[in-house]
Parts: sequence; C-alpha cells; structure tokens
Amino acid sequence: MNRFFTFSIIASMLFLINRCAVPEKQLEDAELDELENVEMSLVGEEIVYRTDSTEMKGYMAFDEADTAKRPGILVVHEWWGHNAYVRERADMLAELGYVAFAVDMYGDGQQAEHPESAMKFSGMVMQNMELANDRFSKAMELLAEHPLTKDGEMSAIGYCFGGSLILAMANSGVELDGVAAFHSGVQLPISPSVDLNAKVLVQNGADDPFISPESVTAYKSAMDSLGKSYEYIAYDGAVHAYTNKGADELGEKFDLPLKYNKEAESKSWDRLKSFLADLYSNPE
Repeated sequence: MNRFFTFSIIASMLFLINRCAVPEKQLEDAELDELENVEMSLVGEEIVYRTDSTEMKGYMAFDEADTAKRPGILVVHEWWGHNAYVRERADMLAELGYVAFAVDMYGDGQQAEHPESAMKFSGMVMQNMELANDRFSKAMELLAEHPLTKDGEMSAIGYCFGGSLILAMANSGVELDGVAAFHSGVQLPISPSVDLNAKVLVQNGADDPFISPESVTAYKSAMDSLGKSYEYIAYDGAVHAYTNKGADELGEKFDLPLKYNKEAESKSWDRLKSFLADLYSNPE
C-alpha cells in the first residue's frame, strides 16, 4: 500500500498562534525547525521489476522535498516475505533521510501464511545462491538508478531470513558499505571470507533459540581471523523477531518462540542509526 506523509498546515497555524510568546532567539530556532518539518514530504512507491525469469514487487521510500542525493538502503524481509512490516522499516529509513528500497526476494510479492511455506520460500533462496545473487543484484541496480540515490553509497539491513541473506551477500563480495542484520542466523550459506568488504552489524536476542551459541562462536571466530570490521550485539531477554510488534500474535498462532521486545527493538534501531551515521558522516 502506498504511503504518503506530509505535514499539515495546522502545524503552521499553531506555530503562528504561539509566536508572540516566544523570545526572538528561540523564535528563530523554532521557525527553522518548523520550516524543516513542513518541507519534508515522505513518499512510498510500489515498484514492479524483473530478473530474467521472475517479476518482483518492491517498495521505494524517500523524502521527495529534499533534492539532495543521499545513501540508498536496501531492506530485506523476514521469512514471511515482502509485507507491511518491511515497508514500515523502509518508511522509517526514509524519515532518517535515506532512499530505502524494500526488496522482494521471493518473487511476485509472495507472502507465507504458515511457517511451512515460509521455510519453503526462504529455503528456495538460501539454497540457491546464484538465484539469490540475481535477485539481490537487481534490487541494488534499481536503488542505484533512483535519482536521489548518491553514487557509490549503499548499505543493506535485513530481518530474520533477510539478515542472513544480506550477511551472505556481503560475504560473497557484493559491494555494500555496510550490512545490519536483526534476529538473524549466522550459520550462513556463504561464510565470511577475504571478499567481505562491508562493515557488519548483527543484533540478535540473547535468548533466541533459533541461533545456537556454537554458530555465534564460529561466526565471531571467522570474522576475527579475517580481521573484518563487525559488531555482534546480543540483547538479554530478547528472543526471535524481537523487533516486530506482530511477533507475539504469530508466536501464539503457530506455537513458535517469537516475541516483541520493546526495549531491545528501541536499542537496536538506535544502534542502526549510529551505524549508518558513522558510515556516511564524511562531508562531500
């Protein structure tokens, strides 16, 4: 569903009503902040694109009021497929000033209605890295071609399946500045190697039963041995899908250890913001 966000003229009216009570210096600052907010116009567009064999349905989010070029961020969905949740995350990145593209890794916008179909869809991709690379590379091309995306500045974030996918893509040498994975497995179809150039952030629940301590130890050892730039954060008390407010309902429905954790979700998003800011803080 398209999402269009613009600030109402009501905000300007309220600002004028309170104008007389604000000291002159404070007024200048308030006016600048208000003008900045009024000028922001967030747009979400459904994008249909193709690989050689499959039609894909993605979602591009950006602030159309700002004409300056900015980094592009790919957002890869959970194993449920390209749904409202991944689009919400793209919108949130657009609010931060990025061009965000929520990709479709399953094709035709397919969404899983049951864990069995989710496993089937995700396995189809993760067991065929050639297919995964084709679909991911096409999404990269599309984001790079957006008129507001700055040349050579692109990163990716992913959730669950999507987190594992972007880690594997980065390990294969795909040119990304950074990758940030949330509640993501680290036992990957493509292991860390000398081809990895992206900076890496992994944020998982410390109590996630889907992520074994052995796999985490092995992943960290591989990254350390290669001298790669990474950070692995485990949030105490958090389990799988801790960033998704719909996790509790899905967990109860399918008897799975899925649960939203507000504190971990907030901390992980703040860490993502600083991770991206560090990547793209250098002036032109």
